[in-house]
Amino acid sequence: MPERAPRNRTLSCTDEEMVTLSRDLVHVSSAVALSDIEGRLLVGNFLELARYLPSGFVDLLILDPPYNLSKNFDGHLFKRKEQDEYRSWFEGIVDLLVPMLRPDATIYVCADWKMSTLVFPVLDSRFRVRNRITWEREKGRGAKTNWKNNTEDIWFCTKSDRYHFDVDAVKLKRRVLAPYRVEGVPKDWTEERDGNYRLTHPSNIWTDLTVPFWSMPENTDHPTQKPEKLIAKLILASSRKGSFVFDPFLGSGTSVVVAEKLQRRWCGVDINARYLCWAHKRVSDAREDPTIQGYEAGVFWERNSAVGQRSQDRSNQRQEALFS
Repeated sequence: MPERAPRNRTLSCTDEEMVTLSRDLVHVSSAVALSDIEGRLLVGNFLELARYLPSGFVDLLILDPPYNLSKNFDGHLFKRKEQDEYRSWFEGIVDLLVPMLRPDATIYVCADWKMSTLVFPVLDSRFRVRNRITWEREKGRGAKTNWKNNTEDIWFCTKSDRYHFDVDAVKLKRRVLAPYRVEGVPKDWTEERDGNYRLTHPSNIWTDLTVPFWSMPENTDHPTQKPEKLIAKLILASSRKGSFVFDPFLGSGTSVVVAEKLQRRWCGVDINARYLCWAHKRVSDAREDPTIQGYEAGVFWERNSAVGQRSQDRSNQRQEALFS
């Protein structure tokens, strides 16, 4: 385990923790019931173990497969493919997942701009594609001969025209700069002690997210980790408490961690046992500290807003207390 700076909150596991936590990982080699996988982390290649999973159990699918980029996932190498080969590979994944979905299931698929053009036809032929969310990664490498690439996509799909969507659960709280009144009464905004605010309907452009970094307790060394706040929006909008959330490319566990915090049932799969041990540890921490950075009192706050940092500050304080 690498040595960390004193205030670095990046989660990791000691060798001893890896041995202990790995005992709880599930290896699937024959048909399993839903009760066998609920609240469990499955280690293995999803393409190989999918045949053993139940049918019709998924209310919300969060699909974040490797993008079509050459990437080293802690020793598991994913090599960039030709476009037709990648499309065929992705198509195989989707076809394995379709039987697992309930009739009213929702599907969110993460992608970058190049991959989006490949996956859209596959999704459009199997689901109702309802929108494309584009979210800003405020990090990103600069480019001298091109525009800096700092956005990613999420395709919002449903299996049918019957699906759950709770817009009130995902409203964004914004500061009002030019408050408007009718007969002296605030219109569509409220006066609060530290400013004037309005709850706004969420759009398909998200600029309020912070990619996990070293001072955030949710951060890990996973190279493509998604923010808990992002996943919280998907889960709150498209599932109810007690719904079943499934992620077949779990990585460091953000989907199941947020599902645990928001009282959903869940299961996750990943080929990398180290990542799943991080996920196991994060789920345990989530049971002690269910806060989500940037989400407080039932609303999402703008990125870097002073009030929106309260949950992050409290989470940091809890972490400091654990280590003191």
